[in-house]
Amino acid sequence: MCGRYRLSKRKQLIEEYFETANEVDWEPRYNIAPSQDVGIIRQDSSRPHREFSQVRWGLIPYWAKEASIGHKMINARSETVADKPAFREAFKNRRCLVPADGFYEWARTGKAKQPFHFGMQDDSLFAFAGIWDRWKDASGNPVETCSILTTTPNSLLAVVHDRMPVILERHNYELWLDPGFEDLNSLSEMLRPFNPDLMKSYPVSTRVNAPKNNDPECAAEIALQGATDRAEQLLPGILLP
Repeated sequence: MCGRYRLSKRKQLIEEYFETANEVDWEPRYNIAPSQDVGIIRQDSSRPHREFSQVRWGLIPYWAKEASIGHKMINARSETVADKPAFREAFKNRRCLVPADGFYEWARTGKAKQPFHFGMQDDSLFAFAGIWDRWKDASGNPVETCSILTTTPNSLLAVVHDRMPVILERHNYELWLDPGFEDLNSLSEMLRPFNPDLMKSYPVSTRVNAPKNNDPECAAEIALQGATDRAEQLLPGILLP
């Protein structure tokens, strides 16, 4: 799954990388959590124009009776997203990019859980495959929400978790964002584990465990103290001191 990530680049860099023309308020964030407002990139349905918007993380299908369903919809499995009633219409017509420059997963070592940061080798921006929807509350006010797609892990993630967020190849951004592109087989082909050779990982402090913490220290590499043989067996692909 993907339950915590960061987008710590300045908004000008985000807009340049994803070729968006609009201005949106965005401050660097290091510990983005479910139910918070997050940044997404989507395309105008009437013209090839990309927007950088903010929506709530935790998809509420447009037909839902209660907003609370969104707490269970932060992720959508790529293997079933085209079939599940909560996701299939959004997958067909309301796809988005969720920009990031890192994400976190937790490895169990004995009774404890050690958080690790994952990102690109060069610390560059990338995008999760996302879907979005627009729900209306009892007063008719629109609430826009999103979900991040997940897939089987690559070799770097597999030592920590049995799922990973779908990181899209940059050359697939255009078709993924196109609301008029409905070839589900082609879309599903994009939802593969990302190349681990382009990624890196390192341990971070448990400061990231609390969503209230949102500063560079959340993503700062730490030295693991007293790493046990068992921990080294669990994390063979991650350098331990």
